[in-house]
Amino acid sequence: MSDRSVSPSPRRSRSRSSRSRSNSRSVRSASRSPARSADSRSRSRSASRGRSRSRSYSKDSRSRSRSHSVRSDASDFERLTIDKKSSGRDREDHGTETLEICDSDAAFILGKGGRTKVKIARVSGARLDMSERHGVNVLEITGTSAQRRKTLKYVKCVMAQRVGPVHVEEDDADDDLTLCEVPTECVGFVTGKQGNFLRTMEDEWGVIMFFAEFKGKNRDRQEGGTEKLAMFGEKRGRRGAELKVLSAIEQKIPGFITKTLKASKSDEDWGTDIRWLKDDELSYALGKRGMTRKKLARASGCIVEYVGNVVHMSGNKRQRVRANQYLDWLFQQLAGPVHVDNNARTDVSVVDVPTSCVGYVTGNRRETLGKMEEEWGVLMFFLDSYKDDPDRHKRVMERLAIFGPIRNRRGAELKVMSAVEAKEPGNFTRNEREHQSRKYWGTDTLLLSDTELAYALGRDGTTRRKLARA
Repeated sequence: MSDRSVSPSPRRSRSRSSRSRSNSRSVRSASRSPARSADSRSRSRSASRGRSRSRSYSKDSRSRSRSHSVRSDASDFERLTIDKKSSGRDREDHGTETLEICDSDAAFILGKGGRTKVKIARVSGARLDMSERHGVNVLEITGTSAQRRKTLKYVKCVMAQRVGPVHVEEDDADDDLTLCEVPTECVGFVTGKQGNFLRTMEDEWGVIMFFAEFKGKNRDRQEGGTEKLAMFGEKRGRRGAELKVLSAIEQKIPGFITKTLKASKSDEDWGTDIRWLKDDELSYALGKRGMTRKKLARASGCIVEYVGNVVHMSGNKRQRVRANQYLDWLFQQLAGPVHVDNNARTDVSVVDVPTSCVGYVTGNRRETLGKMEEEWGVLMFFLDSYKDDPDRHKRVMERLAIFGPIRNRRGAELKVMSAVEAKEPGNFTRNEREHQSRKYWGTDTLLLSDTELAYALGRDGTTRRKLARA
């Protein structure tokens, strides 16, 4: 079913501009596109065809909220760039290969509910279609030559699992393989019941994993006590899955991985930093059900995994630096408020929260703040911005810092503003006006009446969530 754009009726559009501001509510929507709505464009064109077009908003109508979003570098945006030459080469390189397979192999490649076929397609980037022609099962592989080559390799490995051990070559031209040594006594633990733990890691990191026999120059290393676990996929996915496996091994045999590890920082652009943690630090950095670890990973963009008491942070240099800083600030919170110089940072937004609303925004034992961090994948804490102010006990505002990617920060920022507005109506919306941002990333503001707000919110906020996801 095709998407249809629905323009509001002229009567409703005209009435909105003449509503009383005292009976209105403010609704903010953050978007990556500054494009105006279709109806406003058509009105502008018809009204000013022969003269210069007037803007539908003025500088004075911009948001006057007390939130401050620190500038963000271009890498925070998911910009789409198209290389015409490379796209043309891809089209020329694009093709289809077919592979005839027996019924047993076809069932194995499809997997339960087609999951294995979907997994192979996701990792290789090719399209897979299974059909029957003249009583023979045919697998069609469509994609570039590199994608087709990878797909054939993965398919053959999957079929080999059905009849015996999988053989993996050391010299792999695709650079999509990581091999991990797993102690024999840990193989069952890493695999899980009916392969569930292995499948979970595959789904989480977008890789294909299986135990294999290894062919290469070093095939005799550590033979007898370990088995080789092969992981195919992109570098980031393979590293995330590998660290999960190492964590499971360390849990089963304490010291097997960490006994020779030392704290270190990688000098490479993409690498891994290693830090040792004390027992109490590990418990705090892990969090309930691992939520703090996940929060640090999402906010920094870095892979964060604990192998015993050792934290591994994998990613590019900027991601690793941020992950280390966030971890330091996390521990500093145990001693009191944290002071951060955020003037030159590109990964932070700051919201001024009235002191009377701090407890409401934070929640019991930080529950409310924790839920916002979990929902948006950010790190949030109140700053000690007034530590040198002798009258700091008289201040009426506290500064809440939000760290993470720009979209995540803005989502959490609006959640905080909504909570403050619920506690103290008018704090952010008292002088609010409608406006549309013309920036690549910006916020458009609409003023709604009580009736419109109730309808746009929906029962338990379902309509709002539907609009956001669509």
